[in-house]
Amino acid sequence: MMAWKWRWLLVALLLAAAIAAPLGQKSYIVYVLTSWLVFAIAAMGLNLTLGYAGQISLAQASFMAIGAYITALLTLAGWHWLIATPLALLACFVVGLLLGYPALRVKGHFLAFVTLAFNTLVFLVLRNEEWLTGGSYGLSGMPRPDLGLFTTMRPLPFYYFTLAITVVAALAMWGIVRSPWGRAFRALRENPIRAESLGLDTRRITLLAFAIGSAYGGLAGALVTSLVQFIEPASFGVGHSLRILLMVVVGGAGSFFGPFLGSGVVILLPEVLRFTEGYYLIIYAVLVIVMLVYAPEGLIGIGARLKAKFFSRSQVRADMSQGATLK
Repeated sequence: MMAWKWRWLLVALLLAAAIAAPLGQKSYIVYVLTSWLVFAIAAMGLNLTLGYAGQISLAQASFMAIGAYITALLTLAGWHWLIATPLALLACFVVGLLLGYPALRVKGHFLAFVTLAFNTLVFLVLRNEEWLTGGSYGLSGMPRPDLGLFTTMRPLPFYYFTLAITVVAALAMWGIVRSPWGRAFRALRENPIRAESLGLDTRRITLLAFAIGSAYGGLAGALVTSLVQFIEPASFGVGHSLRILLMVVVGGAGSFFGPFLGSGVVILLPEVLRFTEGYYLIIYAVLVIVMLVYAPEGLIGIGARLKAKFFSRSQVRADMSQGATLK
């Protein structure tokens, strides 16, 4: 019980820090912090698919693209963002279900190739169907959500709007991973054969993991549409999916807070290292490589190691404490 109190206190402190972080900062810093929140949502979705359910996906950027383009097209047509976004999430959920079907037949790196091909297919459709997507020129001028008394037209209000969406998405994810579905996802990751022998419908669980993770990617794409107010196919290529995968791995796959830490490292660390001028990307790459070599479980794993080393308590079995008095 005490551990849970400390955990919730830490969450409250981090949330307070997130609220205070953009105050007094320039627009570019607010933009970077907002990007961190957006990618944290996308990484949350991939973490559910990969970290909890054990299904390798290299298509998260394609779902960001689907969510972004549907939201952009609808808002440009006069729809409100709060109406366009749920429709984009529904579309990503359905497409995620369809993409999950190959996962029922192929595993491991074969599944990675399937999702990689899907990402490439989405990119080609977006680039070539100029009549709908604008092709390589993309779409621009998408309005930010107008909530009446609270407008998000300026960078700081939009940051807080994104923070509120992120909190809601995180609470929903917390409910999912703590539910029977979450336990089923972990069972599927650890041993699919044993999970099926225990009566779990592994087909349904696999499809559900892809669908929910895809919907989170679509939500991130919808926020990108309003954040940048310009989208084009190159922003959602394969390299984009690999970047989101790096966020999950760096933060710690299969941990709830891993996507927030991972996206913070991938998005914020390069900005912190910009004082090194032309060397910042080299330093950033070296730091990431060293961490993945010596801590493949991610930043969450490093924290767990330190906690076990410095704060672990030796426990004595209750029956051993009586020792010789036992008869």
